Amino acid sequence: MKILLASLCVISLLVILPSVFSASSSSEDFDFFYFVQQWPGSYCDTQKKCCYPTTGKPAADFGIHGLWPNYKDGTYPSNCDETKPFDRSTISDLLTSMKKSWPTLACPSGSGEAFWEHEWEKHGTCSESVIDQHEYFQTALKLKQKTNLLGALTKAGINPDGKSYSLESIRDSIKESIGFTPWVECNRDGSGNSQLYQVYLCVDRSGSGLIQCPVFPHGKCGAEIEFPSF
Repeated sequence: MKILLASLCVISLLVILPSVFSASSSSEDFDFFYFVQQWPGSYCDTQKKCCYPTTGKPAADFGIHGLWPNYKDGTYPSNCDETKPFDRSTISDLLTSMKKSWPTLACPSGSGEAFWEHEWEKHGTCSESVIDQHEYFQTALKLKQKTNLLGALTKAGINPDGKSYSLESIRDSIKESIGFTPWVECNRDGSGNSQLYQVYLCVDRSGSGLIQCPVFPHGKCGAEIEFPSF
């Protein structure tokens, strides 16, 4: 009888364990990244307003919002590993670049660390199967340099001057510069006008190169959108 019970326990474990390991690994599985950059003028030019970082007003340039693992069906994993919290010491060599390229605009004013912590713990932990914490932030910084959104727009005569530009011209100028179609997200200024807010680009699962987006987020901009100053 004892032998029978022991055999049944072993069989039960063999049935359960594969599903446990499958759930664990799938929590960090994904198909591609969204690399998201935001225009600070549009973040601040809303009824909600903004607060500059404790280091001062950021440069008038697109800032990193995040690097987000996603699935091809439009869903995404989040908060995948509570055992790997944000650790400032792992990115000590990146802090100068982080403050410049990944600034916080949330109120109250902060150093940026709360922002980076949120991005790592919600999104970065879901990419641990391919990149660690240092590589996660370093990859985003390299992608920002590589894409240079503001340069692509100003080269096409699209400037952050408060004027309106066609959504098509914004999208086309970025595509011409980087070779891939972006997805443009808009928000509303204090008067309710649609404005250029965030630009989504897609990155392969290794984080090494841009790709054509398998799927775009939901949302819609007007045919003409403002590009506010900052």
